This record gives sequence, structure tokens and C-alpha cells, in this order.
Amino acid sequence: MRAQPRFLILADGEFSPETSKTANSVIRYLPQQVLGVVDRTHAGKTVQDVLGFGGTIPVLASMAEGLKLKPTVVLIGIAPSGGRLPDEWRGWLADALDSGCDLWSGLHTFLSDDPLLHERAKANHRQIHDVRRPPPSLPVASGQARYLDPLIVLSVGTDCNVGKMTAQLQMVKELNRRGLRTKFVATGQTGIFIEGWGTAVDAVVADFIAGAAEELVVKAAPDADVVLVEGQGSINHPGYSGVTLGLLHGTCPDALILCHQASREFIGEYRGRPWLRIPPLRDYVRMYELIGSAVHPTRVIGISLNTYDLDDAGAREACTAAAHDTGLPCTDPVRFDPTPLIEAIDRARARKKGPQPAPS
Repeated sequence: MRAQPRFLILADGEFSPETSKTANSVIRYLPQQVLGVVDRTHAGKTVQDVLGFGGTIPVLASMAEGLKLKPTVVLIGIAPSGGRLPDEWRGWLADALDSGCDLWSGLHTFLSDDPLLHERAKANHRQIHDVRRPPPSLPVASGQARYLDPLIVLSVGTDCNVGKMTAQLQMVKELNRRGLRTKFVATGQTGIFIEGWGTAVDAVVADFIAGAAEELVVKAAPDADVVLVEGQGSINHPGYSGVTLGLLHGTCPDALILCHQASREFIGEYRGRPWLRIPPLRDYVRMYELIGSAVHPTRVIGISLNTYDLDDAGAREACTAAAHDTGLPCTDPVRFDPTPLIEAIDRARARKKGPQPAPS
């Protein structure tokens, strides 16, 4: 990927705190590289107006307006269900290639397979990065992750889009500052955009999800004291639990951080009605520990809450309630101090014994 790209983010019609996870996370963690966001719905505002963070980055009414800012990369900032490219965007992306931009996409629809975009990229000597395209020759998991030296910490959730990636990214910098060599492992398109490497495991053929996860932690482990793995989905999500299970067994985590949006009560919708009520957090603790420990002993060591839509009093009350329900330290690591989770990782490192000898 191009070093230090200047991003124009495309999130037309979907730019909001909940519907544009990719855009929001790139703005949060790489704000100095974002020139603007294309979204006709909020044109004329700043990203601060829309998201509550991000400062004066402008929201623009059209691709043409955004290209005047001279970006080097147009980044697809949404990941709609099914990951398909909106038809109207093809022409806009072709214009971006003609203007000298590369394209970065995390859609399940690969832009490089589109005849128009492929030809425009070739003619303009531009690159299209489809980060959800799986790498070739992925292995079947073999349990290698059980024998790694670092503490492996996987974030797990009660649903999709509750802050599993964000929780890990909030801790990476602080753990490194404290002298613990810490690596972040990206397992989804947004994490890959931020970190610069990884595998989007939800695009991997089912037999190889655990192997892809194992390969990532093995790559991250050398010269690391802690490896923080980005989680995906939820173990009881009717649509995405397969990816969650592949990560849980492939990475063989020593510890888990359970993530939840405090105000969310249901997983998804079916025909306009709530699909599945989210069980109590203590039930998730039991589920994840039981299912994970079937392959490698693991335990939930802390709770990370997403409280973006609550006021401060409500957020603190939610953290207190979650800690009471589970008996575990709890915080919102974006809104409040991540220290409770950092200290939980310290305790987990102290408990971990030396690596088990690999079988001969």
C-alpha cells in the first residue's frame, strides 16, 4: 500500500456513527491523512458534526468536489451487508482513477474484477487494493498458536460492530508505552486499512478461517510480549458466528476481552422485527470460555463497553452494572481510561506459564 496516503473517503448516504464503521475508524486513528468524506446526506458539515470526533475534516457533496482536494487514495468507507458495490459508485470510482487516485476497498465485491475499473486502473497506472481478497494457499489450522510465547488476547463480542477492533487499538499504544512489546492483528478490512497488513477472515473459505487466524498470530508473535487480535461477529450471531468460532479456535487465545454496546438489546432484524435478544453478559462469559477452552484454556478477563450514545452518567452506570453482572473489570476505553483492561492484561501475563513444548 502507498506510504502515508491522503484519503478521500466515500460513504455516500451511510455516513453516521453506526453505519460507516470503516470511515469512522480511519478518521479516528488516521485523522491526519483524511482530506474529506463524500456523503450527500451531510454535505456542508464537518466529521465532528456527524460523529462527535474528527475535527474540521469536511463532508462533501460529490466525488468531483472531493477530488479537488488532491487525494492519492479513494477509500470505500462503508461495509454494507453482503459487501456489494452500489451501482452509482462505479462511475465515481472511474473518475477517481482518471484523477490519479488508487482505490482501497473492503467490499466483498472486488473492484479489481470490475471490467471498467480494471481497465481504468491499468490505463492510469493506478492500483486497486481489494483487502478482503484472501491470500492464496491458506493452511488448515494445526494448533501452532498454543505454543507461542506472547500472551494472545482476542476481543469477542455480543454482536457485530460493538467495538472489538476499537478496544484493541485503544490498548496497543498504552501497552507499548508501558514497555510491553504489543502487536495488533487485523482480521477485518478496517483494521487492515489502519494497520497496513492482515487478513479479512470473513472472506475466507470456511475450512481455512481458523488456519488464516493461526497464520496471523504466528506472524505477529516474534518479538512481542502481547498480541491483540481483532475479533469478528459474535458466537451466537445467526449469520456470522462461523467467523467468530474460527478466530476463537485458530488463535488459541489465552485471554478474551468481551465487547458490547451498552444500549443494544437485540442482534439484527428479520423482516423489520428484532431477530435475537442479547443474553446477559455473564452468559457470554460462560459461552466464550466453554467453547474457547475446548481447544485451548482461555478466560474472559475484562469487559469493553461502547457507550457512544449515552451521556456520561449513563455510561458510568452501564460500566458499573457490567462489572457487577460479570465480576470483571469494565470500562469504555474510548470515553474513559483503558487502565482497567490494561491491568487485566498484566494479570493475565503473570498467570501465563512458559510456552508448552511443541510435539515432536
